[in-house]
Amino acid sequence: MQFSIVHSDKRTSARRGILKTHHSEIHTPVFMPIGTQGAVKTIDPEVLTKLDAQIILGNTYHLYIRPSHELIHKAGSLHSFMNWDKSILTDSGGFQIFSLARLNKISDEGVEFQSHLDGSRHFFTPEVSMNIQRHLGSDIIMAFDECPPGQSNEKTVEKAVERTSLWMGQCYEYLEKNDPLFDWQQTLFPIVQGSVYESLRKRSAEELMSFAKCGMAIGGLAVGEEKNAMFDTVEQMDGLLPKDQPRYLMGVGRPTDLVISVQLGVDMFDCVLPTRNARNGQLFTSQGIVNIGNNRHRESFETIDPDCACYTCQNFTRAYLRHLFNIKEVLGLRLATIHNLTYYMALMEKMRSTITGGDFESWSNGFLSQMTEHKGM
Repeated sequence: MQFSIVHSDKRTSARRGILKTHHSEIHTPVFMPIGTQGAVKTIDPEVLTKLDAQIILGNTYHLYIRPSHELIHKAGSLHSFMNWDKSILTDSGGFQIFSLARLNKISDEGVEFQSHLDGSRHFFTPEVSMNIQRHLGSDIIMAFDECPPGQSNEKTVEKAVERTSLWMGQCYEYLEKNDPLFDWQQTLFPIVQGSVYESLRKRSAEELMSFAKCGMAIGGLAVGEEKNAMFDTVEQMDGLLPKDQPRYLMGVGRPTDLVISVQLGVDMFDCVLPTRNARNGQLFTSQGIVNIGNNRHRESFETIDPDCACYTCQNFTRAYLRHLFNIKEVLGLRLATIHNLTYYMALMEKMRSTITGGDFESWSNGFLSQMTEHKGM
C-alpha cells in the first residue's frame, strides 16, 4: 500500500492525499461507511459505488461469529463474498468484544468472552484476530488492542496502553511468519491508545511507531470523554504521528467532528452515524438536522435538502418519506440512508476540493460557525 500527500493546507494541518491499495485508489480525507457484517445496511454495492464510497469497513468479531471467516475465505475473500471490488478495512474485533460481548476474562494472553448471540464461549488473542483478518482478505487490517471506557482512571488506561503495545508486537510477528492467503498484501495499522492522558498517548504512539508501515489509527476516543478533550488528543497526535502516513480516527463522527479533525491532520474516518441515524429518521442536511418523523413534515411536499443532489432529494418529498417511516416500510430506511451517505460523501469531497483550492481554512471555519446552532451536527 502506498500513500502520497498531493496538497497540504498552509494554515491548518489539513492535507489531501491518495492511498493506493491492491483494490482501489482512495482520495483522502475519506469517510468509510460501516459494513459491519459484510453489508452497509439497506445499501447494495452498486449504489455505494454511485455514492462514491471508496472504501468500506467490516468487523472481525461479527464476521467471525457469523457467517465465519472460514466460509468467507472459501467464497474468495470478503470482497468476493459481498461483491465489492474496492478497498475494505477490517476492525480487529477488540472494541466489539469489550463493548458488546459478555466479557469473561482479560489477560495479557487475550480475551475470553461469550457471544452476544448465543452465549457460546470464545477466546481471542492477537494471533486469532490476525488469522481471521487474513482469511477475510481485507486491504487494511487493524491491530488487536484494548480500548478502555472513556471515563477510565489513569491506572486502567496505563494497563491498556501496555497491553496494546504487547499485542501489537504479537500481531506483527504473526503476520511476518504467515503469508497472505490471497494474491494481495494486507497493511497493518497500529492503534494508539491512552484515552485523554497526554503522557500515555505519547508513550503509546512512540511504542507503536516502529510497527507502522503505511498508516496509524487513533483509538480510544468518542467513547464518553469530553469533546474538547478528544480534540486536544487529536491535536497532540498531529504532532506525534508520522506526517507521511495516513492517520485514521476511529469511530468519529458527526459532520462538525470530521471538519475539525481534518483541520488537525486526520485523513480517514468511520462512524455508524449516517447509516444508523438514517434508519432512525434523522437526516443530515445543509440546514441542520431533519427529524423526518416530526408531525410538521406530514404535509411538507418540499425536498429533504434543496442543496442535495441525491436520488432521495431529487425524487421524493418529506411527506412521502415520513409516510414510509410511519408504515415501517423498508424503502424509507433505504432512501434515508442514501441521503445521509450522500451528505457525508459530499462533505468529504468539499474538504478535498477546498484543500486543493487553498481556501479550506475559510470554508471550514464558515461551516463550523454555521453548524454550531444545529444540535447533532
